[in-house]
Amino acid sequence: MRIYPTMELQNGRCVTLDKGRLDEAMVWHVNPIETARSWSVAGAEWMQLTDFDAIEGRDTNSDLVEEIIRTAEMPVQLAGGMRTREKVEHWINKGAGRIVIGTLAAWDPSLVKELAKLYPDQIVLAVDVWQGQVMTEGWRSQSAFTPEAFIEAFADTPFAAILVTDIDSDMEDVEAQLGLISGLAEKSRTPIIASGVVRSTDDISRLAYISNISGAIVGRALFRKTVDLSEALNVAKSAHEPVAEFQ
Repeated sequence: MRIYPTMELQNGRCVTLDKGRLDEAMVWHVNPIETARSWSVAGAEWMQLTDFDAIEGRDTNSDLVEEIIRTAEMPVQLAGGMRTREKVEHWINKGAGRIVIGTLAAWDPSLVKELAKLYPDQIVLAVDVWQGQVMTEGWRSQSAFTPEAFIEAFADTPFAAILVTDIDSDMEDVEAQLGLISGLAEKSRTPIIASGVVRSTDDISRLAYISNISGAIVGRALFRKTVDLSEALNVAKSAHEPVAEFQ
């Protein structure tokens, strides 16, 4: 299972959200470029970068995002505001390793299927779930889709992964039950990346034993220092290593 250390940007700064509110972000006084490099040094093979300003339709962070992609020394899975073909292709051309698409998939599924075929292993479907429904537009609009129906609608689409966020767990900051994500992982033909459920390395251990979970997003816990990245990477790596029998 792969760990994706995750950075969220707002007005050029690293932030995390309280209960999903973009207007109440907690600012972390760290250098985004140096932080990304430190994750690579710690052994991360990928990172996720979410641009909150792009969700709001602003390009405030574009230069910074581009610099992180250039200097992070690992591939970047980029999320936030990918609502047109032009935007998706712009960031692929700028070197993003993968593009995360959520709202556009609800608005124009045929376009997203086409993009996934044009860019194999570079498009990730975001499925943000709150109270049993898929949310769009930065968690502000409730769609008519259940997550099961949404994933099934893209059953034959060659996504690199499906990123499932349990918004209830993420916003309420309670211990993740993992029921939502494990249920969707069981039904999906595409590997699942779990988001919103990692508070500690114990959560990583539990995720590692759910079939079809290929990765986990770890963001707020890194900045709060409730998870150490090196330890998280080790836990994820060793979860399925064979244990020698006691002689």
